Amino acid sequence: MALTHLDEAGKARMVDISGKAVTARTAIAEGRITMSAEALTAVRDASAAKGDVLAVARIAGITAAKKTADLIPLCHPLPLTSVAVDFGLEDGGVRVEATASTTWGTGVEMEAMTAASVALLTIYDMVKAVDKAMVISGVRLLKKTGGKSGDWIAPSGC
Repeated sequence: MALTHLDEAGKARMVDISGKAVTARTAIAEGRITMSAEALTAVRDASAAKGDVLAVARIAGITAAKKTADLIPLCHPLPLTSVAVDFGLEDGGVRVEATASTTWGTGVEMEAMTAASVALLTIYDMVKAVDKAMVISGVRLLKKTGGKSGDWIAPSGC
């Protein structure tokens, strides 16, 4: 399979999507951050010194999705129709799930993964005074719908 972001000479390029059909597209990504019980309590109780961690992380994730093309050089700027960032408190950490949608000629996988990643980094930033040993892991695409390649769901157990 040829890499679409390389031209015939092997140079990086932005893919020409002018001929692609405009369709509804959605992507869902996830990631996790593990932390100490003390840090998780600060997140859960919104008692961190910097404020309500999850509220700030949600806004950071949404903002990041909107800025993906500014961060990842070959991504197209997309007219996002929606972005949602949700959290699940788990034993030893927080799970983030980010969903991005558009009606456009290219997918929103990078926007969903950027939203999840920045939400996780924001959680780290806001409680690092309590736990510098937190670990961010498992950022991945869970599902995508729409576009020429159709729907895709991550294999279970990954």
